[in-house]
Amino acid sequence: MSGSQCCENPPTLSSGSGSGKVEEIGGLSSYVSDPAHSKAVVILISDMFGYEAPLLRKLADKVGAAGFCAVVPDFFRGDPYVLGQNMADWLTDHGTDQGFEDAKPVIEALKSKGITKIGAAGFCWGAKVAVELCKYPYVQAGVLIHPSFVTVEDIQGVKVPLSILAAEIDDGCPPELVKQFEAALNAMPEVDSFVKIFAGCSHGWALRYDEEDEEAVKSAEEAHKDMLEWFVKHLK
Repeated sequence: MSGSQCCENPPTLSSGSGSGKVEEIGGLSSYVSDPAHSKAVVILISDMFGYEAPLLRKLADKVGAAGFCAVVPDFFRGDPYVLGQNMADWLTDHGTDQGFEDAKPVIEALKSKGITKIGAAGFCWGAKVAVELCKYPYVQAGVLIHPSFVTVEDIQGVKVPLSILAAEIDDGCPPELVKQFEAALNAMPEVDSFVKIFAGCSHGWALRYDEEDEEAVKSAEEAHKDMLEWFVKHLK
């Protein structure tokens, strides 16, 4: 993921950030923001920097304020990627396939609490987990935001409404690949879809932005709005 804001601008992690609370769900510590006590959940699946990233928790609070129960599980079990680590080695121990398996008990635990609808939004690493969930009846809708590791074959296997929000400047998921994703979705009219490439934005723009940069904030908030509108359409 060269040339990406995601890895060039890592967050300062903070377990105390956000207005929600941390609780165990399906065996994983999870940040939960649920002021409305909703029966519709949005699972936010983090990038490699994990669930304590303050901007991710801020987004979870925004999802909660929109009337959903926002859940951000710690898929890395306290061991997120740290800048300077060997990424290949870290990914060997934190594969997206394991993330997919770990998501299943989280979903079952949510259903046992009376949750009736579930959406998954994945960022970078998390997008691969989210798209896997969208291939099965685990979730009712998905959003991939600056995805990594996602293939055209993955998209062809999707069974639920899917939105893809991508960056114009992204070596790992360039516009040419995003257009292939769009073509694959268009070939499946039974699957509602929405694809958007954010001009001038780099990988990580929706989650790893500078809060002092007005244009960066505007672009991130546009992506957040698109994500929320998708879930309102398909989960409410």
